Amino acid sequence: MNKTACAFTGHRPHKFPWKSDEADLRCVALKTVLAEQVGKLVAAGVTDFYSGMADGSDVWLSQIVLDLLKENPALKLHCYLPCDGQADKWSSSAQERYHAILEQADSVVYTSREYYDGCMIDRNHRLVEAADCLLAVYNGERRGGTAATVRYAQKLGREILIIEPVSLAITHSCVGEF
Repeated sequence: MNKTACAFTGHRPHKFPWKSDEADLRCVALKTVLAEQVGKLVAAGVTDFYSGMADGSDVWLSQIVLDLLKENPALKLHCYLPCDGQADKWSSSAQERYHAILEQADSVVYTSREYYDGCMIDRNHRLVEAADCLLAVYNGERRGGTAATVRYAQKLGREILIIEPVSLAITHSCVGEF
Protein backbone atom coordinates (compact mmCIF):
# COMPACT_ATOMS: atom_id res chain seq x y z
CA MET A 1 0.00 0.00 0.00
CA ASN A 2 1.28 3.42 -0.96
CA LYS A 3 0.58 6.17 1.60
CA THR A 4 0.98 8.80 -1.10
CA ALA A 5 -1.48 7.25 -3.55
CA CYS A 6 -5.10 7.95 -4.42
CA ALA A 7 -7.37 5.94 -6.72
CA PHE A 8 -10.32 7.34 -8.66
CA THR A 9 -13.77 5.95 -9.26
CA GLY A 10 -16.90 7.59 -10.52
CA HIS A 11 -19.90 7.53 -12.73
CA ARG A 12 -20.00 7.43 -16.49
CA PRO A 13 -21.79 10.22 -18.40
CA HIS A 14 -25.16 8.45 -18.66
CA LYS A 15 -25.52 8.68 -14.84
CA PHE A 16 -25.34 12.49 -14.84
CA PRO A 17 -28.36 14.75 -15.54
CA TRP A 18 -26.27 16.50 -18.23
CA LYS A 19 -25.24 13.17 -19.86
CA SER A 20 -22.23 13.92 -22.13
CA ASP A 21 -22.68 17.72 -22.30
CA GLU A 22 -19.48 18.86 -20.62
CA ALA A 23 -20.37 22.50 -21.36
CA ASP A 24 -23.37 22.20 -19.01
CA LEU A 25 -22.76 24.47 -16.03
CA ARG A 26 -23.34 21.59 -13.59
CA CYS A 27 -20.57 19.59 -15.26
CA VAL A 28 -18.27 22.61 -15.27
CA ALA A 29 -18.98 23.09 -11.55
CA LEU A 30 -18.25 19.40 -10.83
CA LYS A 31 -14.95 19.56 -12.70
CA THR A 32 -14.01 22.68 -10.70
CA VAL A 33 -14.69 20.85 -7.41
CA LEU A 34 -12.74 17.82 -8.66
CA ALA A 35 -9.74 20.02 -9.50
CA GLU A 36 -9.92 21.64 -6.05
CA GLN A 37 -10.04 18.25 -4.32
CA VAL A 38 -7.15 16.82 -6.34
CA GLY A 39 -5.20 19.98 -5.48
CA LYS A 40 -5.91 19.37 -1.78
CA LEU A 41 -4.74 15.77 -2.10
CA VAL A 42 -1.50 16.95 -3.72
CA ALA A 43 -1.03 19.51 -0.95
CA ALA A 44 -1.52 16.67 1.59
CA GLY A 45 1.33 14.71 -0.02
CA VAL A 46 -0.41 12.50 -2.58
CA THR A 47 1.81 12.06 -5.63
CA ASP A 48 0.51 8.90 -7.29
CA PHE A 49 -2.96 8.75 -8.83
CA TYR A 50 -4.61 5.58 -10.11
CA SER A 51 -7.35 5.76 -12.73
CA GLY A 52 -9.49 3.03 -14.27
CA MET A 53 -9.99 5.34 -17.28
CA ALA A 54 -13.75 4.79 -17.57
CA ASP A 55 -15.54 7.50 -19.55
CA GLY A 56 -16.68 10.44 -17.45
CA SER A 57 -15.31 10.92 -13.94
CA ASP A 58 -12.17 8.78 -14.35
CA VAL A 59 -11.10 10.53 -17.53
CA TRP A 60 -11.83 14.00 -16.10
CA LEU A 61 -9.81 13.27 -12.97
CA SER A 62 -6.95 11.85 -15.04
CA GLN A 63 -6.85 15.02 -17.14
CA ILE A 64 -6.79 17.14 -13.98
CA VAL A 65 -3.73 15.20 -12.77
CA LEU A 66 -2.01 15.67 -16.13
CA ASP A 67 -2.75 19.40 -16.00
CA LEU A 68 -1.23 19.61 -12.50
CA LEU A 69 1.77 17.59 -13.65
CA LYS A 70 2.89 20.57 -15.74
CA GLU A 71 3.45 22.52 -12.51
CA ASN A 72 4.40 19.56 -10.30
CA PRO A 73 6.58 16.98 -12.09
CA ALA A 74 6.57 14.74 -8.97
CA LEU A 75 2.99 13.68 -9.77
CA LYS A 76 2.35 10.36 -11.48
CA LEU A 77 -0.71 9.04 -13.29
CA HIS A 78 -1.14 5.27 -13.40
CA CYS A 79 -3.89 3.84 -15.58
CA TYR A 80 -5.35 0.44 -14.75
CA LEU A 81 -7.43 -0.79 -17.66
CA PRO A 82 -9.88 -3.69 -17.48
CA CYS A 83 -9.06 -4.94 -20.99
CA ASP A 84 -7.89 -3.89 -24.41
CA GLY A 85 -10.52 -1.93 -26.31
CA GLN A 86 -12.21 -0.36 -23.28
CA ALA A 87 -13.00 2.80 -25.29
CA ASP A 88 -13.90 1.16 -28.61
CA LYS A 89 -17.62 2.01 -28.38
CA TRP A 90 -17.14 5.57 -27.15
CA SER A 91 -17.57 8.66 -29.34
CA SER A 92 -14.56 9.52 -31.48
CA SER A 93 -13.80 12.61 -29.36
CA ALA A 94 -13.95 10.56 -26.15
CA GLN A 95 -11.66 7.95 -27.71
CA GLU A 96 -9.17 10.65 -28.74
CA ARG A 97 -9.07 12.06 -25.21
CA TYR A 98 -8.72 8.55 -23.73
CA HIS A 99 -5.76 7.67 -25.96
CA ALA A 100 -4.12 11.07 -25.39
CA ILE A 101 -4.27 10.50 -21.63
CA LEU A 102 -2.86 6.98 -21.95
CA GLU A 103 0.06 8.34 -24.00
CA GLN A 104 0.92 10.77 -21.18
CA ALA A 105 0.41 8.35 -18.28
CA ASP A 106 3.38 7.13 -16.30
CA SER A 107 2.13 3.57 -16.51
CA VAL A 108 -0.65 1.62 -18.21
CA VAL A 109 -1.53 -1.79 -16.76
CA TYR A 110 -4.15 -4.16 -18.14
CA THR A 111 -6.16 -6.48 -15.93
CA SER A 112 -6.42 -8.62 -19.06
CA ARG A 113 -5.85 -8.02 -22.75
CA GLU A 114 -9.10 -9.88 -23.47
CA TYR A 115 -12.49 -8.92 -22.06
CA TYR A 116 -13.95 -11.38 -19.55
CA ASP A 117 -16.95 -11.20 -17.26
CA GLY A 118 -15.62 -9.53 -14.13
CA CYS A 119 -12.61 -7.72 -15.62
CA MET A 120 -14.08 -4.33 -14.63
CA ILE A 121 -14.55 -5.50 -11.03
CA ASP A 122 -11.04 -6.95 -10.94
CA ARG A 123 -9.66 -3.65 -12.30
CA ASN A 124 -11.55 -1.70 -9.62
CA HIS A 125 -10.17 -3.96 -6.87
CA ARG A 126 -6.63 -3.44 -8.14
CA LEU A 127 -7.16 0.33 -8.08
CA VAL A 128 -8.31 0.30 -4.46
CA GLU A 129 -5.54 -2.11 -3.42
CA ALA A 130 -2.89 0.17 -4.95
CA ALA A 131 -3.90 3.27 -3.01
CA ASP A 132 -4.34 4.58 0.50
CA CYS A 133 -7.39 6.66 -0.38
CA LEU A 134 -10.23 6.67 -2.89
CA LEU A 135 -11.75 9.75 -4.50
CA ALA A 136 -15.23 8.84 -5.71
CA VAL A 137 -17.72 10.79 -7.80
CA TYR A 138 -20.70 8.96 -6.41
CA ASN A 139 -24.44 9.67 -6.32
CA GLY A 140 -25.21 7.18 -3.55
CA GLU A 141 -26.84 4.48 -5.69
CA ARG A 142 -26.52 1.02 -4.17
CA ARG A 143 -25.85 -0.77 -7.47
CA GLY A 144 -23.14 -0.35 -10.08
CA GLY A 145 -19.38 -0.31 -10.38
CA THR A 146 -18.83 2.91 -8.46
CA ALA A 147 -20.94 1.69 -5.53
CA ALA A 148 -19.10 -1.64 -5.47
CA THR A 149 -15.72 0.12 -5.58
CA VAL A 150 -16.66 2.39 -2.68
CA ARG A 151 -17.81 -0.64 -0.65
CA TYR A 152 -14.56 -2.47 -1.44
CA ALA A 153 -12.53 0.55 -0.28
CA GLN A 154 -14.60 0.60 2.93
CA LYS A 155 -13.94 -3.11 3.44
CA LEU A 156 -10.19 -2.50 3.12
CA GLY A 157 -10.31 0.47 5.49
CA ARG A 158 -9.30 3.05 2.92
CA GLU A 159 -9.81 6.77 3.37
CA ILE A 160 -12.70 7.70 1.08
CA LEU A 161 -13.57 11.13 -0.26
CA ILE A 162 -16.99 11.19 -1.96
CA ILE A 163 -18.19 14.02 -4.16
CA GLU A 164 -21.91 13.90 -4.96
CA PRO A 165 -22.03 14.98 -8.61
CA VAL A 166 -25.17 17.17 -8.54
CA SER A 167 -25.17 18.80 -5.09
CA LEU A 168 -21.33 18.81 -5.02
CA ALA A 169 -21.51 17.79 -1.35
CA ILE A 170 -18.22 16.34 -0.13
CA THR A 171 -18.07 13.62 2.50
CA HIS A 172 -15.15 11.78 4.08
CA SER A 173 -15.35 8.22 5.33
CA CYS A 174 -12.60 8.68 7.91
CA VAL A 175 -10.96 11.53 9.75
CA GLY A 176 -7.77 12.35 7.93
CA GLU A 177 -5.76 14.91 6.05
CA PHE A 178 -7.90 14.74 2.95
